[in-house]
Amino acid sequence: MSDERAGQRELSIDELAGAREKTEEVAALLRARLDRHLEALRPVLSPRRLLGRHVRGGVREDTLGADRALSELRERYAAVAGRPFNLPKELPDEPLGVEGIAELYPFEYAHRLDGSDRAITMTSPIRWLLGFRSGYTLAELRNAVRDRVSLRSADARQFIVNALVLQTMLERFPEIPALLADLRYEVRVEKLDGLGDLPVATVRIASLSSFRPSDSVIATATRFSGVPAFIELIDFEAARRMADPLREQIENPSS
Repeated sequence: MSDERAGQRELSIDELAGAREKTEEVAALLRARLDRHLEALRPVLSPRRLLGRHVRGGVREDTLGADRALSELRERYAAVAGRPFNLPKELPDEPLGVEGIAELYPFEYAHRLDGSDRAITMTSPIRWLLGFRSGYTLAELRNAVRDRVSLRSADARQFIVNALVLQTMLERFPEIPALLADLRYEVRVEKLDGLGDLPVATVRIASLSSFRPSDSVIATATRFSGVPAFIELIDFEAARRMADPLREQIENPSS
């Protein structure tokens, strides 16, 4: 899946080294900041808020709406467990092993260079996939689905359940995306190449953008490195003009 918001901009190969070094430094800072926020929000993101006793190790007493949430989760699972995963469409009749520990995975997509058959794996420095911890990382599941013969069914099922639980929580508890928005994050639920109709949550730094240099610069850089992978570059000029949502609300309270 390509990131439609990542435009292309002219950049010389001489300018690339400095821009890439600064991007990687800031990307690490942004990732660490998001990790800290997610750890602080762990109680808010707990699947037990949604599913109560239906989560393994969860509270014994009923959580309001937990039975309905489980029924809806089973329906959603049945709708996505087929292609490309080829898993049974029924969940086992046992508590769900959803760990309430948020995991971040790189947001990656394939970019085919103009006039070439080469596909470069692009990574966003300001956007990540958000999920709960499972036996598969996003990249591992994609590779297993592609290879087919190596798919670990139990881990694949858990990854799918985790994604669906998170999607439902974002819908059922609108205060979660609202709180993340106050922290300058934008949360979206979308579908990714290679994962069929499975909805996956993504989180990005709001009001910050990134871009790709020209394909010729990417081709030169990846040829030198020998690795068909490249990180988008943060638009630091745009970062200086980042909007402040709180200030805008204060200035326009009725909007």
